[in-house]
Order: sequence, then structure tokens, then C-alpha cells
Amino acid sequence: MKILHTSDWHLGRTLYGRKRYEEFEAMLTWLAETIVREQVDVLLVAGDVFDSSTPSHRAQEIYYRFLCRVASACHHVVIIAGNHDSPSFLNAPKALLRALHVHVIGAACDPLADELLLLTHRDGSPAVLVCAVPYLRDRDIRVAEAGESLEDKERKLTEGLRQHYAAVVGLAERQRQALGGAIPIMAMGHLFTAGGQTVEGDGVRALYVGSVAYVPAALFPDSLAYLALGHLHVPQTVNGSEVMRYSGSPLPMGFGEARQEKSVCLVEMTPAGVVVSLLPVPLFQPLETVRGDWQAIATRLQELVATRSPAWLEVVYEGDTVIGDLRERLEQAVAGSGLDILCFKNNRLIHQALGQPYHDETLNDLEVNEVFDRCLAANKVPEGQRSELLHAYQETLISLQEEDGQSE
Repeated sequence: MKILHTSDWHLGRTLYGRKRYEEFEAMLTWLAETIVREQVDVLLVAGDVFDSSTPSHRAQEIYYRFLCRVASACHHVVIIAGNHDSPSFLNAPKALLRALHVHVIGAACDPLADELLLLTHRDGSPAVLVCAVPYLRDRDIRVAEAGESLEDKERKLTEGLRQHYAAVVGLAERQRQALGGAIPIMAMGHLFTAGGQTVEGDGVRALYVGSVAYVPAALFPDSLAYLALGHLHVPQTVNGSEVMRYSGSPLPMGFGEARQEKSVCLVEMTPAGVVVSLLPVPLFQPLETVRGDWQAIATRLQELVATRSPAWLEVVYEGDTVIGDLRERLEQAVAGSGLDILCFKNNRLIHQALGQPYHDETLNDLEVNEVFDRCLAANKVPEGQRSELLHAYQETLISLQEEDGQSE
């Protein structure tokens, strides 16, 4: 049996406001073709199908069109919800999709046995047991108590996750025994394991408010032949195990992932054991961060223009010289080319506004009044003058907001 493991599609996600539907369609077209070429029997999607709990009509259309296409190519599709997905939205067409051998688990099930799927070969004989555990929300795995400490919450979350997986895998072990004891057991999950790798700007966030709750690898039962995980966008193993993996996102979710090799996991169940290979995902839309002083930026832009690159760019100016027409220069440098600057950051102005002691912060970390206060401090404005200047600044903001409201 051949199984393809993927996750974190984030259909509908934008990048600095730019819609990416063509990328999503190209990726899923490639995935469908790969399923046919590799003669895949089962497709596992380990959560975060959509980027939002209320996906756009276009994102939904891309999703359902793909399911219709692959339903005839592979024998089973198993989809679990991630933390970005709406459990009720994914579950809504559950009964209809089951007719296409598409199994959807949007939320923790009651009874728990509904998370256990017996997948068959095309001749109807038992093939593999899949413990399809979706993203488990706080309320699914612990009971909050007044006065509990952060350590208590961490312990309860971890124990709740352990008990949930132990219960579902225990059901699978008993069913396997009833079927003769020779069927492999796999599990799926959407969570953050201890030691997991992330990259800046990938949008991966802590799953439980007020808690880290990184899951240790030892939490998962030893009887699993393969563990298919989602949530982390970097393709990686868990604790060095070849059969406990994050497939990673098939598309770069931000510029921080631009140089990352994306892949999906092809899992083959053979008489000798489980063999895992990574299938590289093609690059559908080049992304690049161009950084440095003006000379370095201009040189790199010239190189990209000369090669007719269609890249989307994040430009980060790090020079010491103040260039008043920097944005205009950038626009002239890429005019008439296939390049598109999606984001421009002037680190010199940011550092000047925030003050050197705060160089690890960004403007997104601060309120507008805090930024102005940092400017006053960086320019050593006497304390006696700051209150009046802050008042004038706030009046200016109010005036601009009123003008914007009238223009709308």
C-alpha cells in the first residue's frame, strides 16, 4: 500500500494582501498528478486545509474540485481539521464525501471510535487502521479549574493529549487483534511537538492560549507504524524517527520559507516494514527577500530583471544613508519587469523611530503613541516638552482619521 502524507495547505491565504489562488490550484493539480503517477492508495491531509474558519468561495471551489478529481485516482482520502479550520465547516459535507471514500474528521468525536478508520484494499480486504485525530482544542482535553497554575495547565494539556491518543490507539489495537493482528496502525494529528522547527513569519502559532504545550514524542504509543502530523511548516522528523513526521506546508507561507525545500511524504507499507521517501514540490511562485544598502539592493534587482524573474519581493533597506526617494527608486528599478515588490521595510527609519535599544522590535509590536514616545526619547526631547508634543500628535491623528472618514 502507498500512502501520501501532506498538510497545511492554508487555501485562501494571502501574502501582504496578494491573493494566491493560482498557486493553490497549481499545487493541487501537481498533487493530483503525483497521486496518479505514484499509484497512491491513500491520501492523508493532516490539518489546516484552509487558512480561515470562513474560507472564500474560491478557496472552497479549489478544495472540492480537487477532492472530486482524486476520489477516482486513490482509494481513500482522510482529512483532519487543523487549528485554522472550522470543524463544523469541514464536517458539513461529511456524509456526502464518504460516498467518495473521503473521510473527514473535523472535531474530537463522541464516541471516540468515530476517529478510528479501517481502510480497505480495492478488493475490500482490510489494509490499514488510521487513528484520525484532529486538532484537539483546550476544551476537548482538559477541565479548567480556578486557581490552577501555568504548570498545572501544561500538565493537564499534555496528559489530556496522551490519554486521547492512548484511547484511540487502544481501540485500534483491539480491532487489529480481532482482525487477525497483521494490520498496521497509523495515526494523524495536528499539534506542536517538542523540538519542532519553525521559521520567522510562517504564521505557526502556539495552539493553547497561555501555554506552550509542546508535545513530547514519547506521548505517542509504540504500536504506530507511522505518525502523520500537521501544523509545522518545515518538513521534519519527530525526535529523529523516520516514521514520525511533519510533511510541512507544500507552499511557502511567507518570505521566511522562500528558500525552504517543500515536499510531501510518500509512505510505502512493505512486507519488510515502512519506507518513507520525500517527493519535492515544484516552485510555483518564486519569493525572495532582497536586503542591504542601496547598492546591494540595486545590484540584486538588476540581476533579477536581467533574468526576467517573475519573483514576488520583500525589500529590506539596511543602509546607514537616509534616502528620501527610496520607494521611487525601487519602483523605477522594477518598472516594466515581471518583478513585484509586495513589501518594503526601511530598517533605518524603524530603528531611528524605535531607538537602538529596541532593535529586536518591529512597528507591529507597538501602538502609535508608543512609536511617537520612542521617537521623542531617541531624539532626546526634554521631558517637559513631551506632554505638549504628544498632545499635538494625538490631535493630528484625530484630524487625519476624520478626513479619512469623510473621504469614505
